[in-house]
Amino acid sequence: MKIHNYSPGPCILPAEVFQKASQAVLDFDQLGLSILEISHRSKNFIAVMERAMALTKELLGLPEGYSVLFLGGGASLQFCMLPYNLMKAENGKAGYLVTGTWAKNAWKEAKHFGSSVAVASSEDQNFSYIPKGFEFPEGLDYFHTTSNNTIFGTQIKAFPKYNGLNVCDMSSDIFSRQLDFSQFDLIYAGAQKNMGPAGVTAVIVRDEILGKSGRPIPSMLDYAIHIDKESMYNTPPVYAVYVTMLTLEWLQRNGGVAWIEGINRRKADLLYAEIDRNPLFVGTAAVEDRSDMNACFLLVDPAQEARFDAAWKAAGISGLPGHRSVGGYRASMYNALSLESVQVLVDVMKEFERTA
Repeated sequence: MKIHNYSPGPCILPAEVFQKASQAVLDFDQLGLSILEISHRSKNFIAVMERAMALTKELLGLPEGYSVLFLGGGASLQFCMLPYNLMKAENGKAGYLVTGTWAKNAWKEAKHFGSSVAVASSEDQNFSYIPKGFEFPEGLDYFHTTSNNTIFGTQIKAFPKYNGLNVCDMSSDIFSRQLDFSQFDLIYAGAQKNMGPAGVTAVIVRDEILGKSGRPIPSMLDYAIHIDKESMYNTPPVYAVYVTMLTLEWLQRNGGVAWIEGINRRKADLLYAEIDRNPLFVGTAAVEDRSDMNACFLLVDPAQEARFDAAWKAAGISGLPGHRSVGGYRASMYNALSLESVQVLVDVMKEFERTA
């Protein structure tokens, strides 16, 4: 039976990526060595790192003046690396749009470095919408957004216009849709949604914004040092970078971000149409802010949960339960999930209604 993987992360990746990655574990680049044992300073792996960096810039359409890093520590490490590098040592102040658990964690972490302001928050309604129409405080060193909220199923469709440094955590929707990525001065994203396996985080930074905080920065947390060393200040997560490169090659080969955006739009439209049509289900996020990556929904009658769970499991669906903060169900439709898999879930929901 085919398994339809709706895991919120680590998530599904393209089958051809798994095949190439598994072969490289046995023999990489015809070296007679595994990718797991080669030197990160060998010409073979340096070529991988350079290719992954170049593909990132190409696929995001970035102009000159940006650097790409592949670092360890997950996106959560960026919650402190970011203010370390961008918040002023004297009277530092940063603004955060608090739209979910990870946005809230980033906002709280920045308080260790200066004034961290929640410019707006949707916590009053359990993060079910994206705040709009708010005003920015004076004197922000940067403004931070989280483009997609995996737990609550919301996504920023039109980014707030802040006249200063703009930073975005794109961990769960990078490479999923076309944007003017040059509107951001720094983007970071854990790989384990749309890019690759857990263990590596991409940081894309406009070079000219660095070195202005006036604070001493530990070397391992200094973006400038990592840029100078081309992500090799310490041993990078070699295998995770390699699988990320393979995933980006797959995306480029098939038509890039424009191609996958069209597929993602069809997947989201298909599932949300069924959620809205079917009287046995209800969505949890504001309609205008619904995520194309993570569709969260509930059963109208929770007593039917056991019957619905049995139905989707029998169909080979995996990873559908929602986060405990929301309950219900969460269908994570990252880039590599096929339209066919979404149709399987929709068919289960239709049959569930028919046999109610």
